[in-house]
Amino acid sequence: MNASRRPSHPGGRSTGPGRTRAARRPAPGTTGRAEVKRVRYRPARKVSRRAAILALVLSALALAYAYPLRTYVEQRIEINRLEAEQSAQSERIDELEAERVKWDDPEYVKAQIRSSLLLVPPGEDLVIVIDEDDPKHTGGADDEAAEDRTWYDELADTFADADRLEPDETEEPAE
Repeated sequence: MNASRRPSHPGGRSTGPGRTRAARRPAPGTTGRAEVKRVRYRPARKVSRRAAILALVLSALALAYAYPLRTYVEQRIEINRLEAEQSAQSERIDELEAERVKWDDPEYVKAQIRSSLLLVPPGEDLVIVIDEDDPKHTGGADDEAAEDRTWYDELADTFADADRLEPDETEEPAE
C-alpha cells in the first residue's frame, strides 16, 4: 500500500477518494442508486459572533466616551454659572458707577447731607417733620419705654446718677 494513501477505516480497505461505503451501496429495498446527503446539525445561536463582537466594541466605545462626556457637561454647567455670576457683577458695577456719578454733583451731596446727617449750612434752620402715623415714631424722649432702652443709654444714666450723689452717700470700700 502506498504510504501517502491511508485507509479510511483502520484495518480495512480504502474505498477511494471522497467515497464512503454507504454511498456506493444502494439502500436495501431500492433498485437504483440513491443519493445520500449528510447534514451537520448546528444548534441555533441566539446571538451571532458578529453581533457579539459589535456589542463588545460599542460598549467599549461607550465606556471610553463616558468620562470625557461627564467632564464636558460638568464644565459647561460651571461655565454657565460663572457667566451668570459675571453678568450679575457687571450689573452691580453699572449701578455703582451711576451712584458715583450722582455723588459728583454738589447739589446731590448737599441733599444727602441734609437728609442723612441732618446738617444744614450756617444761617438756615433745621425743621424736622414727624409723622404721627409712622410706626417708627416713638413720640419723643418722654414716651420712651424702659425696655426699649439700649445698654449704653443705661450705662450713661448710671454715670449721670453717680455724679449727682453727695460724697457722704457713697460707701467706702472695706479694708
